[in-house]
Amino acid sequence: MHELIVNHSSGSYGVFTGAGLLERTPELLGELAGQPALVVTDENVARHWLPVVQRALPHAGTLILPAGESHKRLETVARIWDALASAGIHRDGVLFALGGGVIGDMTGFAAACWMRGIRYVQLPTTLLAQVDASVGGKTAVDHPAGKNLIGAFHPPVAVIADVSTLATLPRREFACGMAEAIKTALIDGEEMLAWIEREADRFNAGDQDGLSALVDRCSAVKARIVSMDERESGIRAVLNLGHTFGHAIEKLSGYQVLHGEAVAAGLVIAARLSEKLLDADSSLRSRLVTLLQRLGLPVGLPAGIEPEAMLDAMRLDKKHRADGWRLILLEAAGRPVIRQIGSAEAISAVLQESRAV
Repeated sequence: MHELIVNHSSGSYGVFTGAGLLERTPELLGELAGQPALVVTDENVARHWLPVVQRALPHAGTLILPAGESHKRLETVARIWDALASAGIHRDGVLFALGGGVIGDMTGFAAACWMRGIRYVQLPTTLLAQVDASVGGKTAVDHPAGKNLIGAFHPPVAVIADVSTLATLPRREFACGMAEAIKTALIDGEEMLAWIEREADRFNAGDQDGLSALVDRCSAVKARIVSMDERESGIRAVLNLGHTFGHAIEKLSGYQVLHGEAVAAGLVIAARLSEKLLDADSSLRSRLVTLLQRLGLPVGLPAGIEPEAMLDAMRLDKKHRADGWRLILLEAAGRPVIRQIGSAEAISAVLQESRAV
């Protein structure tokens, strides 16, 4: 097991990574594990991992929600608040988010709002949540106008990333997590990117030591950036590499394209735009495409999604301003650039090119 400390404005929290950690939750959390609690999970995760958590936290209540991004909305979060009210959980209570990014986001948002803020613990069970979504304190739900438009910054009190849970993860979901890991490597630098290229087959095979190392490394990169810019007023924005494009793809597909798949396509689109606006070397995009395709991830706009519709969807992204888009581009691996782009011309051209990939 490895513990990483993430610092934020009001304190810090530990990210515990390793195999077999869910059953060790009371040991890892100490007195916190004995507080009034509610475990929030979804119907898919509950079949595999809820019994383990229930044995570890026998006093905690349980709420099982429907699975999927289409349920990530205020009506679903209201069910968490209803369960907290029914259980009589007050400010000394703790929420546990057992699941992927959707459960983590909704549970964190519910915790941020209940009685103006209670504690919550992330128990991420997907690779995407372990390498990215569970760390950093962003919580949100979707709105019909766009993804994650309603949310709050509310750090967890702990993250317990049990890589054993990845054994029950569908291959498509596993690939989605690898897309976020690749995003992290592009931000961090050449050495990490080359490491993922070398070790991709080991990760795919489910090697627990390899996956623990991957989660550790991604968490450390994100923790470093988040600690410098907790509320995304500056450098933290680089973690959105590929996401403005990706969120638009998700929305336009009716969330049939999964988050990691949309991010994968968004990374390639961002690399194309970097070549056009920053004269970035096309070899990075070639490497990126090769790696994503090895993992079965998309590298361009899905069929049926038109460039003009993408632009319309991107105008409702949180990072859009009156004077245009704040996009993350890459001069090279490890050299992300925050660029304000007022004209849609270059973006439209790149989106047109991405249809043919």
